[in-house]
Amino acid sequence: MEIIYAVGSASAADVQGNLADAPGYSAVRSALRLLEKKGLLVHRREGLRYVFEPKMPGEHAKKGALRRVVTTFFRNSALEAVQALLSDKDLRLSEPEIEEIEKLLKGARKRK
Repeated sequence: MEIIYAVGSASAADVQGNLADAPGYSAVRSALRLLEKKGLLVHRREGLRYVFEPKMPGEHAKKGALRRVVTTFFRNSALEAVQALLSDKDLRLSEPEIEEIEKLLKGARKRK
């Protein structure tokens, strides 16, 4: 899913080519078909190959994935998730990003 969201759409060969330690082509194709069966992907035919793309827009998927991470790893606590993110020494926030985060916090206070 990560590869398909990153490139927008991809065939099984495209996905396989973007995987480190990629499994065989048949395994990739089976995984894509399973994701389609679960309603996460759709496909279209281009010549002899199927090209898969996400069924759900990226923004919607990001929110859902983040919600699952916060629920699973941070006991449903936004505070714990933000603390973990901001304590990451490799994370470098620019001044405009900090200002945008401050605006989002002000908006959250108003919604209370």
